[in-house]
Amino acid sequence: MMTTMHFTAYLPQQLTEAIAYYGHGGYGLYAGGFNTLTLIGIALLIIVGIIGAVVQSRLQAVMRKYSEVYAPMTGAQTAQAMLQNNGLNHVRITHTRGRLTDHYNPGDCTVNLSDVVYAQPSIAAMAVAAHECGHALQHAQAYPWLGLRSKLVPMVNIGSRMGQVLLILGLILLSGGSDATIAWVGLALFGTTTLFTLVTLPVEFDASRRALQWLENSGIVNKEMHGHAATALRWAAMTYVAAALSSLAMLLYYAFIILSRSRDRS
Repeated sequence: MMTTMHFTAYLPQQLTEAIAYYGHGGYGLYAGGFNTLTLIGIALLIIVGIIGAVVQSRLQAVMRKYSEVYAPMTGAQTAQAMLQNNGLNHVRITHTRGRLTDHYNPGDCTVNLSDVVYAQPSIAAMAVAAHECGHALQHAQAYPWLGLRSKLVPMVNIGSRMGQVLLILGLILLSGGSDATIAWVGLALFGTTTLFTLVTLPVEFDASRRALQWLENSGIVNKEMHGHAATALRWAAMTYVAAALSSLAMLLYYAFIILSRSRDRS
């Protein structure tokens, strides 16, 4: 479910390079100096970078706080109870290394919990484990958004690689006087990553909804604990919102570069 997101994930290297090129009046890939479109693109990247950093910082603080709040079950016990209550006895619960690396693998039907979540009796551990079981429920019930996300994976793997190559090649050719066709094709392929991040949003929000609903109906946690779990999952979900905004901002940033270079050719 959750992946640690650093500030650099929201202010990618391309932004630093672009600022360097523009600031020195260079005539390379981003040549042409600052203009309205490129300034808008850079501003978008900076804004989502700040949003991402704030969200990540808040998530870590919330998880630290609720990792210290005692709960009646560990993450592993929570996952076991939720899976059994929903008749998913075929789903296995395993360890995974790292922090906030918890995830559900539909390929082998495993709920993979990080060591601290697996063994810790805390609100944070229960919330994370229940969320991952929410994904298992989605898989078992053929939740359409999860199915769509799984189908997008091969497309994203190909599109992200080929898109970057064609985008860079297209921008180089565009700077040399060619038209923008290759650059736009590269951007379209690169955009599959943005599509994936957008499709991920309903999947993650729904898994949290299922988790909180089960925690409430099970009677394992009281009202206060349920509120804490909701806060933890809400901030976890916000990291996916920040990632989607970052991907969308990068897509727009490159689109503005293509439009700007095309306009310069006219």
